[in-house]
Amino acid sequence: MFKKILIANRGEIALRIIRTCKEMGIKSVAVYSTADAESLHVKFADEAVCIGPPPSSDSYLKISNILAAAEITDADAIHPGYGFLAENARFSKLCEEHKIKFIGATAEMINKMGDKASARATMKAAGVPIIPGSEGVISSFPMAEEMAEEMGYPVMLKATAGGGGKGMRAVWKGEDLKSAWDAARQEAKACFDNDAMYMEKLIENPRHIEIQVIGDSFGKACHLSERDCSIQRRHQKLTEETPSPFMTKSLRKKMGDAAVKATESVKYEGAGTIEFLVDKNRNFYFMEMNTRIQVEHPITEQVVEFDLIREQILVAAGVPIKGKNYFPRLHSIECRINAEDPYNDFRPSPGTITNLHLPGGHGIRVDTHVYAGYRIPPNYDSMIAKLITTAQSREEAISKMSRALGEFVVEGVKTTIPFHRQLMNNDKYLSGDYTTKFMEDFVIKPL
Repeated sequence: MFKKILIANRGEIALRIIRTCKEMGIKSVAVYSTADAESLHVKFADEAVCIGPPPSSDSYLKISNILAAAEITDADAIHPGYGFLAENARFSKLCEEHKIKFIGATAEMINKMGDKASARATMKAAGVPIIPGSEGVISSFPMAEEMAEEMGYPVMLKATAGGGGKGMRAVWKGEDLKSAWDAARQEAKACFDNDAMYMEKLIENPRHIEIQVIGDSFGKACHLSERDCSIQRRHQKLTEETPSPFMTKSLRKKMGDAAVKATESVKYEGAGTIEFLVDKNRNFYFMEMNTRIQVEHPITEQVVEFDLIREQILVAAGVPIKGKNYFPRLHSIECRINAEDPYNDFRPSPGTITNLHLPGGHGIRVDTHVYAGYRIPPNYDSMIAKLITTAQSREEAISKMSRALGEFVVEGVKTTIPFHRQLMNNDKYLSGDYTTKFMEDFVIKPL
């Protein structure tokens, strides 16, 4: 087992990993930018190393600084969390070359599954249903035009190196293709330094359902059932739940079996998710694989009583998985609490939290790194907390969430709490009748 793990991340996920390290008797090292000097992950780690100024390009994305921090603290493993370098093949490879275990996917696996076009080909070869689309990268705009006409509109342009909704454009008619092509490539180049694109048939009004998987170094994999991530805004998830109200027992088995087959076919090691789009007839199609832990992993932990961070560490240390699949016994919902103004197009709202009260009670979990007096820096993602409720039924979990949101007080900055409070009283959401298009018709009203 590892003696010391450096967490190459910040905020609530860094704190989450530190807590599991402490429970496992493993020393932890926090890294931080000067903007995060007062963050809780810095205070609770056994050691902390400043790795640069506030811009992430000079700190959390600065591979040389992170590896130097690992070497001077004698860390024998690095956990990347999610975001930043979690799916960076070069970082994974450099960790290997420096004899530091990367608690995540290998460089080869990140390249194979992180590139969307390559992942599609891999899944197709494994017999997993994929969305009709290009066989590989589209080399030119004329090729894109020809493919769109052949497939029939609407289509979806996607960056092969994409993630977080970046480099994606839905195109409904031919005259809009050129502007979408240029915009998607420009955004992909800026975000990923890679403007390669591919194209898929647009599945209209789908559910976005992902399957949590774990693979070990012996070629075995298991799944921990699904999460419904369909409540999104501009491809960014706002809330998630498990089990999905759209699932049937038969569909859950089919998608779970497909996810395990996909994971084992590439001999994947670590925690990951196989992401699917599911149409109104419950046909499912592979969308992408995330080769990391997900923001929404707590709801899976709650319904199967399983510490996913602990399992990541065990698998990375060479411990085999138990080999069984897990199914939800309870219902859990997560609301992402962002420092954003939901009444002003979700504009980021950095600043100092002047007063904070976290909700509590049976079935309530709050993952956060903030406190009264904490200054939210403008340099990073705006998520400041995850509120998770767990209960015997979906109705009870929603009721708990509504009550907990009413108790959740954050003063000094705007947050998305008012949006979530209204969501928990929305008729369509309450009935489970929602798709990825839900937010297009959702109107936030003053509380």
